[in-house]
Amino acid sequence: MGKFLAGIACLFFSYSLLAQNPRLGDSLIKVYENKQMDYSEKLDILDKILSNKTEPMEARKYAIELIKTAKQKDCTSYIFYGLLQKGNSYLDPGDYNKALENYFEAGDYADSKTNQGILNIAIADVFSYTDNHSRAVEYYDKAIHFFREEKDSLNLAFALTNAGDEYMNFGKLTQAYSYFEESEKIFRLMNEPFFLSIVKGNLGMLDARQGRVEEAEAKLKQAIQVAEEYEQYNYLPIYLNTLSEMNLEAGRDSLAAEYALMSLDIARTYDFKDEIGEANLRLATIYEKQDRITEAYSHYKEHILFRDSVNNVAKAQEISGLRADYEISQKQAEVDLLSEQRKNQRLITILIAAISIMLLMILFGLYRRNRFIKKTSTIIEKEKERAERLLLNILPEDTARELQQNGKVEAKKFDSVSILFADFKCFTFKAEKLAPEQLIETVDYYFSHFDGIMEKYGIEKIKTIGDSYMAACGLPFPVRDHAQRMILVAFEMLRFVNDTKEKNLFKNADFEIRIGINSGPVVAGVVGTRKFAYDIWGDAVNIAARMEAHSEIGRVNVSENTYELIKEQFECEYRGKVEVKNERILKMYFVNASKQAVVSKPDESVTSRT
Repeated sequence: MGKFLAGIACLFFSYSLLAQNPRLGDSLIKVYENKQMDYSEKLDILDKILSNKTEPMEARKYAIELIKTAKQKDCTSYIFYGLLQKGNSYLDPGDYNKALENYFEAGDYADSKTNQGILNIAIADVFSYTDNHSRAVEYYDKAIHFFREEKDSLNLAFALTNAGDEYMNFGKLTQAYSYFEESEKIFRLMNEPFFLSIVKGNLGMLDARQGRVEEAEAKLKQAIQVAEEYEQYNYLPIYLNTLSEMNLEAGRDSLAAEYALMSLDIARTYDFKDEIGEANLRLATIYEKQDRITEAYSHYKEHILFRDSVNNVAKAQEISGLRADYEISQKQAEVDLLSEQRKNQRLITILIAAISIMLLMILFGLYRRNRFIKKTSTIIEKEKERAERLLLNILPEDTARELQQNGKVEAKKFDSVSILFADFKCFTFKAEKLAPEQLIETVDYYFSHFDGIMEKYGIEKIKTIGDSYMAACGLPFPVRDHAQRMILVAFEMLRFVNDTKEKNLFKNADFEIRIGINSGPVVAGVVGTRKFAYDIWGDAVNIAARMEAHSEIGRVNVSENTYELIKEQFECEYRGKVEVKNERILKMYFVNASKQAVVSKPDESVTSRT
């Protein structure tokens, strides 16, 4: 919806949405990297870099630099800003847990009510993105309270707009209208035409939901015009999709398709992934209504590609069902044609030998019907098997069987497993240069080979998030040598990535990775009722992620926990300590080489499970 991004700058943060200048950011980075500066100059230039850079990995790097520099002299406001920007850098990749960790830490340095309000909007936005309505509204209301106390009208209007958007998303239209109306008055008094147009657009979407078609269309078109003037193209697909939905409900299918196609074109141009998925879903609905099954299937397939990285079984079955409907309709067309031929043939044969031909036609009809039923049953059986294969691709085999048999999966604790995290260097920067099809092919190339390596060593892939790959060894069947296996897997992943780059084994595949590993207890289970996902939780997982974050390109960084399990088999290099959750300090080691390659067979497991 029409929501302002919170936490972009320390004061009047949403202005930077219109003021960001990536080229200026690049120039400032060159100055920062090549010029000797005193403490104040460093803080100032890092502040300006973060105000003009939007690429998450790069922004995170300089946010960490700002935090480190500001902490030298306990400069509270800059520490707050650095943590806020570091949290923002995790939003685009969808790592909401890390975003919240940084936001909550920033709360210790929020030295004004304005900063506390900004921080609460940022936290509320995360809960909004994850559909946690009650928590989102709670933090929006806190932000509104702080801004009212501070008499900060502009930021109050931003908070009211985001809170109204949240209420609109969850169908509480009266509350949404009240919030939008108040923010509209503030933006009008402060002569802010762009922000006023966004609120107008939200009010237009409210009108659309309440059946006020003419008012909705006028407000949405006005909002689109202003967004184009200010080159804020991220709002356009949202408004165009609403216009498409309105026209579809009114029975104007052609106009609905036109608006949806415009939305899709803009979303593809600027790589707005959520809007690409939404526009494709809208087109699939329209074309399905028009019985244009092939086109509906094509757009629904593209919608799936831009959804969560772990596909869920329910939607996969919908795709299978759409394909099955198409195939069955083709078979039915053949049967209908044969039926017409049969009628004509019957008229001719009646003149010759009515009774004998009629009996033959009845027998032939029964044969054809039986044959059609068998073919249809075969198609349905194949689709059922395909859905089961998809379930086995998402969940471990025994977990999938338990889910099919019982309808749920009991969570299990494993006393000792090893967790691996790996991600690509400068992935977002390189990905921006690739077409969507090339990007998907490249990511699939790497992750498919990683999956093969995991299968070779009996290791369970947990999930992928953007360019991050997570796996665990020692579950769902415990093994004694989980740490040793994971180290061998990490080295094989590094060799594969290096060979791909040096030997140019795949077009556009020139990435580099870093890897982090930790060992310890975890809890594993299946989450979700519609989107099934096998996942693990525990302090050991968080520490593994920290090991990856502190690793270096082409290296395997392990925690002290893992080091104690592998030190007899591998040569390790001590590289210092790192602070982890609950103010704990752990040592880190680079794994350099193997002393001995004595690892149990992949199917050798411990007989008991906790």
